[in-house]
Amino acid sequence: MLEYFPFRYLDKRNITQIGGIQYNVADYLQVEGKLISLEVVGEKRGRRLVGILSDGSGEMELVWFQGIGWVENTLKIGGRYKAFGKVSFFQNSPQITHPELDLVEGDRKEVKAFFDPVYPSTEKLKGRGLGGRQIAKLTATLLGLLSEKDVDENIPQEFIDRYKLLNRFEAFRKIHFPGSIDDSNAAIRRLKFEELFIAQVRMGLRRVKRHRASRGYTFTEVGDLFNIFYKDHLPFELTEAQKRVIREIRKDIGSGRQMNRLLQGDVGSGKTIVALSVMVIAAGNGFQSCLMSPTEILAVQHHQSLSRMLKALPVNVKILTGSTRARERKKILEGCESGEVQILIGTHAVIEDRVVFKNLGLAIVDEQHRFGVAQRAKLWKKNELPPHVLVMTATPIPRTLALTAYGDLDYSVIDELPPGRTPIVTVHKKEYGRPQVMDFIKQEILKGRQAYIIYPLIEESPKLDFENLMKGYEEVKAFFPEANYTISMVHGRQKAEQKNTNMERFVKGEANLLVSTTVIEVGVDVPNASVMLIESAEKFGLPQLHQLRGRVGRGSVKSYCILSTRVNISREAKLRIGIMCETNDGFKIAEKDLEIRGPGDVEGTRQSGLLNFKIANILEDKAILEEARISAESVIEIDPELAGEQNQGLKTFLESQRGKTKWSRIS
Repeated sequence: MLEYFPFRYLDKRNITQIGGIQYNVADYLQVEGKLISLEVVGEKRGRRLVGILSDGSGEMELVWFQGIGWVENTLKIGGRYKAFGKVSFFQNSPQITHPELDLVEGDRKEVKAFFDPVYPSTEKLKGRGLGGRQIAKLTATLLGLLSEKDVDENIPQEFIDRYKLLNRFEAFRKIHFPGSIDDSNAAIRRLKFEELFIAQVRMGLRRVKRHRASRGYTFTEVGDLFNIFYKDHLPFELTEAQKRVIREIRKDIGSGRQMNRLLQGDVGSGKTIVALSVMVIAAGNGFQSCLMSPTEILAVQHHQSLSRMLKALPVNVKILTGSTRARERKKILEGCESGEVQILIGTHAVIEDRVVFKNLGLAIVDEQHRFGVAQRAKLWKKNELPPHVLVMTATPIPRTLALTAYGDLDYSVIDELPPGRTPIVTVHKKEYGRPQVMDFIKQEILKGRQAYIIYPLIEESPKLDFENLMKGYEEVKAFFPEANYTISMVHGRQKAEQKNTNMERFVKGEANLLVSTTVIEVGVDVPNASVMLIESAEKFGLPQLHQLRGRVGRGSVKSYCILSTRVNISREAKLRIGIMCETNDGFKIAEKDLEIRGPGDVEGTRQSGLLNFKIANILEDKAILEEARISAESVIEIDPELAGEQNQGLKTFLESQRGKTKWSRIS
């Protein structure tokens, strides 16, 4: 009950003159005056109790429709009362229905607190006599029965002193019944810190436990293979961020415990070369690696680029997908089992039971959010000891969210783009400007470039999707006649083979344009594509728009992203389009997206339950989150067993919370 917090307070510090109440004010007010009359009027359903309160400046009606007998017996005509409630007007006179009343003189010695808590309730709770006011009364009674020793502290004293936090009992008392705004703010700050601190400690302990329990293969050396690859065959200089991430991974895989690391990098930041470097280290240590991609076209692309970079080295790279022919599949499976295949790239096909490795030491999952947990887990079981695991994502996760939602994973970020990447020019065009947009695309094609034209997915209706695309395709054909231009089309109704063929034509440069409804596969790399036209861009979320934009600007040529919308779009859509035109930085975009949508909607976090805080908000409370994180990390580093005297309250609290139902969320 103590953790069932009010969501706002009624401020009862001011007393309003009845004569000064403006017509149609419709606000919560407090008045004080003498009750000069009280009578029951009306019959049956219209029956009500009406009192008149006068303060000398004017008169006000107080009206009750329920509990008439009890109210009539309780009130004294001639008594002086404070009345609080929402003012309405009836026949041009102010009135309050079911006011809160306090007797100012007479037997009553105690005057209520200035700030009254308002609690969330539901119709069913109210039906059981548990409306907001009843909850307040129960909470007040409860707090009257408790003292400081009844509410155990769960934050070490060191942090209470350092951050000048209230103790736990005071925080509960002051959040429910504050004497001032400062009281309320201090209580809220303490309880937010507690919630974030406990969450960070839990994840830190989970990480420590995993590090201890999860034995992993030790890659004892960098190996000659990697040194030769790095010095002689790396096609470009690595960025400082890529080098830092490789060092972090290298430390993990040499530690004797299983690596479980999330690698995050914006579109085009060079995650693949980091993955390849680690696979070469694994091969140099006598271990096999596996790279799982969400789509066949992406797997083929990885296979081509990795094979090209490793062609001068004695590393056997193979690809396994749904369309691998039976004879070739048999050879690959035998090669995996014998250890001859050192790097296997593939789609979901690599997790089939038939795929057996001799000694799989490293499993890399590209675009991890596209795979289910059970699918990823199948890879872990491909060996006696689980392989080292690297999950990669190009969906930028804001730092605040990553530290909270993925705090139990080790976390690496590639936060700079390779040199030579030209920033993509993003512009917003209304639909009436389509002819100029198409003329611009023609000019780019004349320069030998290619373009994507994307239509939104209408998730509720594949039929509408198809119609939407076909209508768009006909329009595109009108602007780009087939006699002069080659157009490839990709959509959800095509068979995989046809989809791959059409996509391949575009990848190889045989088609000038690619028209698609499905989001172009993450990671598809066509350096020659310089224009991305997104139709009905207002229907896409920020992460989607950013991912789509990342399909161009893959080479050194100047690239463009054109966001085409209807003339009238919502304020939120305008905001999204504006952000896209302002910045190419995926992390800034992710932060903005978090601000617009809130943490509950961000991909993958809703299911985690980690962001379901009662009072803290990772957007508004970044400073408190940082304090809580630093404090939690220092506790875990110094005393991972929570054996020290200063951490006993914290340890007891964590044990008491294990497996508990959060009753305070029941309503």
